[in-house]
Amino acid sequence: MRVAIVGATGAVGHELLRVLEQSTLNFDELQLYASPRSAGRTLTFAGRELSVQATPEGAIDADVILASAGGSISKALAPAWVEGGAVVIDNSSAFRYDPEVPLVVPEVNGDAALAHRGIIANPNCTTAIAAVAVAPLHRAFGVRRMIVSTYQATSGAGQKGMDELLTQTHRVLHGQKAGAEVFAYPIPFNVIPQIDAFGENGYTREEMKVVWETRKIIGDESLRISCTAVRIPTLRTHAEAITLELERPATPEQARELLRAAAGVEVRDDPASQLYPMPLTATGKYDVEVGRIRSSLVFEGGLDLFVAGDQLLKGAALNAVQIAEYLQQRGALRGRVAG
Repeated sequence: MRVAIVGATGAVGHELLRVLEQSTLNFDELQLYASPRSAGRTLTFAGRELSVQATPEGAIDADVILASAGGSISKALAPAWVEGGAVVIDNSSAFRYDPEVPLVVPEVNGDAALAHRGIIANPNCTTAIAAVAVAPLHRAFGVRRMIVSTYQATSGAGQKGMDELLTQTHRVLHGQKAGAEVFAYPIPFNVIPQIDAFGENGYTREEMKVVWETRKIIGDESLRISCTAVRIPTLRTHAEAITLELERPATPEQARELLRAAAGVEVRDDPASQLYPMPLTATGKYDVEVGRIRSSLVFEGGLDLFVAGDQLLKGAALNAVQIAEYLQQRGALRGRVAG
C-alpha cells in the first residue's frame, strides 16, 4: 500500500504527516510531492527524513493520494492520478459540487465514499466542523432551518494567513502601522466580515459553501441555511454559532445526551463552570467541541449551540485521513501486488 501527499510542504500537508503517524491506516510507503520550488526539501515522518519531489504532470505511482495543493492543481492532474490507479482524496474545492464525486465526512456519510469513481472530495473546513455537530441532531429531530455565524482563524488562508497575523501583530505592538496582503484589511485586533469573493446574492463564496456542502453531506436539499463568515485574529481553529429550527422539538438535555454519544464530538457545556468550546481548547483536538447548548428564543423547540473545531485537523487533514481509513476498514483499499 503506497500513500502520496501532494502539497506536502503546506500547512495542511504538515498536518497530514502528523495525522498519518497516529492513524490506523496500514501502508508501506509514503511519497511526498509539492511545487518545483519545494523539491529537494526534507520532512520528518515517523523519525525518518523523507525527500519532497516535484509534482509530476502525469500519473503518480501510489494507491492513495491525499491532495492539498489547491483547486487548479487538482483539477488539472487528478484525472491522470485516477487513470494511474490511485484513489484521490482531494482537499480543494475542485470536485465538491460534482454530482459524480462523493463529498464525505466519515462520521456523517462515510458510506458515500464507497461509491467513488476515483475521486473523493474533502469538504470545506467550516462545513466539516458544522456537519459533525449538526448531523446527529438532524437525524434525531430533523433540521428545518440552520443559521450559522462563523469565527474563522487565519489558518483558513493557509500558512501565509497565519504568518500575516503574526508579523502584522508584531508591527502593531511595536508602534507601527499594520499592512495587509493576504487579507483585504489588516487582521490584528480586527474582524473582517468577508471570506472569499462576494456573489450576486450578497453572500460570499465561503458562506455559500456552507449551504451547498452541508446539504450534500447530510443528504437533504430542502435544508434552509444562511451563513455569515467572519475572519478573526486567531491562528487556528474555527468557531461557529449555530441556530437550528427543528421539525421535532428538542430540549437542551436531549441534545447533550445525543451529542455525547456522537462520533467526533466532545461536549463542553457547563456554563456555571465557564466550560464551553473555544479555539484555545479545541486546537490540536481531533474531536469537535460543542457547547452553549440552549433552547432557541426564536424557534420554538429549536436549539442554539456553539462549536469549535481545528480547521487544519477535522477541517482538513484529519478528515482526509479518516476517509482513507474508512475505505481500508471496509476492504475498499487493497494496494497493489508487487511484480
